[in-house]
Amino acid sequence: MCGRYAASRRPEDLAGIFEIEKWEPEETLEPDYNVAPTKEVYAVLDRPLKDADDPRPVRQLRTLKWGLVPSWSKTPEGGARMINARAETVHEKPSYRRAFTSRRCILPADGYYEWVTGTQERELEVEGKKKRPRKQPYFVTPADGSVFAMAGLYEFWRDKTLPDDHPQAWWVTCSVITTEAEKSPLAVSPADGPRALAEIHPRMPLMLTPDRWDAWLDPARTDPDDLRELLAPPPAGLMRAYPVTTAVSNVRNNGPELLKELEGPEEGTLF
Repeated sequence: MCGRYAASRRPEDLAGIFEIEKWEPEETLEPDYNVAPTKEVYAVLDRPLKDADDPRPVRQLRTLKWGLVPSWSKTPEGGARMINARAETVHEKPSYRRAFTSRRCILPADGYYEWVTGTQERELEVEGKKKRPRKQPYFVTPADGSVFAMAGLYEFWRDKTLPDDHPQAWWVTCSVITTEAEKSPLAVSPADGPRALAEIHPRMPLMLTPDRWDAWLDPARTDPDDLRELLAPPPAGLMRAYPVTTAVSNVRNNGPELLKELEGPEEGTLF
């Protein structure tokens, strides 16, 4: 799954990476090293500009709320639970299938966090000596330092309790598509740590390599079978994972220190 990630790149940097044509300076977000559900996040999408005479899709950088709210929802309350969409079923689930065929986006990140329950902690849990095992967070990121481009979906939801001209009348929300975690060896593995992403967690965000960006964002591509081919996992061996401070487990903590690589898991959370 993807329940937390880091996104520190500036809009001007993302504009160059994704060939952005349009972004609003007033929507600039501060670097976020602990992105959690319901937060505002950057999304890259191709869509005609509002109130423009030219109907062509324009590559835009937009800020969306993480946690998809389907257009048919009566309330937005379920959005916090819909942060991930499974690649295997996204084309058929009522909450995602319309967005899958017409509203796809890329969610840029530095990488994502995932938690592992240490061996010693698991043994204590099995013995009934500890009910809430302490988990070691790992940061998963491209080994070459490039952007982690997560496949995503976005949706519009109208709050009918508000007038049309109210700034919060429309919600634009998003979800991260996940896939099975790689079982092949990581490009770089921590000492005495996981050798593959599947050893950390069975799921991972679907990373899109640059050769798939244009096809994924193209709103003219609407055939589900055609689009499902784009959900294939990226080539193996592109990622690295390393232990980081357990401070990231608290969403109130935020800063570049959360990405600092530890020499090994923290005490009590040995892998």
